[in-house]
Amino acid sequence: MPSIRFLLCLILILSVHAGYAWLDNRPQDAGTDVPAGKLMSLSFAPFREGFSPLLEKFPLPEHVDEDLRLLADKTETIRTYSSLGGMQPTPELARKYGLQMIQGCWIDAIYLDNQREMEALIKSANANPDVVKRVIVGNEVLLRGEMDVDRLIGYIRAVKQAVKQPVSYADVWSMYMKHPQLINEVDFITIHILPYWEDEPISVENATQHLEKIVKQVEDEARGIAPGKPILIGESGWPSAGRQRGLAVPSVVNEAKFIRGMIQVAKRHNFDYNIVEAFNQPWKSELEGVVGANWGLFSASRKPVFPLTGPVLETPNWPWRLAAAILLGLAVVGIYFKNLQALPWPRLLLVLAMVQTFSACLVTLADFLWYTSYSDWQRLYTAFMVVANALIAGLLLCRARQILGGQSGTLPLAKALRSAYLIFIGLALYKTYGLAVNGRYLSFPIEQFSIPVIGLVALIACRRLNLGKATSGLLAFDDLIGWEFSSKRDYLLAYLLSFAIVGMVIGESLAFMVGRDFIQAHPGIAEGLPVALSYTFHNQQLVTWLAYLAALSLPFWIGKSKNANV
Repeated sequence: MPSIRFLLCLILILSVHAGYAWLDNRPQDAGTDVPAGKLMSLSFAPFREGFSPLLEKFPLPEHVDEDLRLLADKTETIRTYSSLGGMQPTPELARKYGLQMIQGCWIDAIYLDNQREMEALIKSANANPDVVKRVIVGNEVLLRGEMDVDRLIGYIRAVKQAVKQPVSYADVWSMYMKHPQLINEVDFITIHILPYWEDEPISVENATQHLEKIVKQVEDEARGIAPGKPILIGESGWPSAGRQRGLAVPSVVNEAKFIRGMIQVAKRHNFDYNIVEAFNQPWKSELEGVVGANWGLFSASRKPVFPLTGPVLETPNWPWRLAAAILLGLAVVGIYFKNLQALPWPRLLLVLAMVQTFSACLVTLADFLWYTSYSDWQRLYTAFMVVANALIAGLLLCRARQILGGQSGTLPLAKALRSAYLIFIGLALYKTYGLAVNGRYLSFPIEQFSIPVIGLVALIACRRLNLGKATSGLLAFDDLIGWEFSSKRDYLLAYLLSFAIVGMVIGESLAFMVGRDFIQAHPGIAEGLPVALSYTFHNQQLVTWLAYLAALSLPFWIGKSKNANV
């Protein structure tokens, strides 16, 4: 009988997990299929993992060749951002594969570098007029604040005098509104429209309408300065992974929705567009975190991120995740098999649920962190977090077994659990500080803290099941780990975690309120604050992280209150 009861409970837990995984990973509708044929243009930077302009480790000619061969039947044109740094063979190879180019030169604050880039651009444009159809002098240099507009105009004029192709400058759309004199200087207006990055981020459902609105706004501005001047949407896209901003949620499905919708709008209005970008760029994680590295139609390993037709899967490898979690869970259950057989079925179900939940969290953590790790240090951190989560999961299961088996807590286990939680809480405070102070490119570390947070809830459930020893759902941390510690310094954790919640809300809201476009749309604190707070609390990732911080702090508040009453 105990074996049959154990087997039935195990089948139930595994069936629930498998059913949830199947339902949560059904193919999703991503909008109208892209019309047959090639895309108009794709941003092209052939940097693979291990290559980075920051380290001056540039793509090899064979990388450029392989990438252009892959893109040849996907797009008519490629847009490049530099004419040096490994990009020199690009025009010749583009010709080989029947591609045209919008060639750029990289402009920043360093005069000599700018001169070399412009000379290379001019030389390439003049030598390859059949391939290089347009040129762009500089990319978002005004947005980065590396140059004033008058100096930039001087560069644009110098290139215009030296080449026959139309010349432009590329920046976010608002920079053309801020510096309308640029409209007269360029042959075509190149604007970046990135709904995710707007000062007031746009949801993917409203992103294509935003695209139409901005193009019309720029057309209206240009009409009074240079009527009929062509407009190129030089960058538009959506990230497939990373931190949420307001209503703008990075995901594979949302990237597919935006790209498909954008192409439909472009076709309907005859917009000239370039999608950012062809390939995910691992090196951008150093500057822009996970979100910056994941704008490609192809992954860093040159695999399609999503299809342009048909339903889209958010996590295509979910069956492997499920299988790995089940195997890991069964291995853990096998270790505790004899002890678990004696438990009554409600307690057995709870332990098996803990095991399977921890296994699923651990597999998800390992898979996601490894996918978004792009350097040796990042992979080392991934290994550390996986090991740390595995260790705390093991400690939590040992403590749950003690509680449900009616055993007293042991000092070594209590000390180990306490130390583990202090480490995770310290790390949570550190990460929250970064998110609150300068979190634009930082992801919310939800996967990294799921096991510690779920573990606290699970221990509370275990105590409640252990009749006679817990009559309340709210328990002090010492009650949960099974030993009393009298260190008053631990009371600080309750305050620090609570202050972190407040600081996170303030930091996120302030990040919206200091944006130039946000200030213009909502002048004054009284008008801007409610809007900024609405964006903050619509951020599901942020709200989840706040809930995690609250869950970690609650047992310490209970402990403080308990000791105060004594």
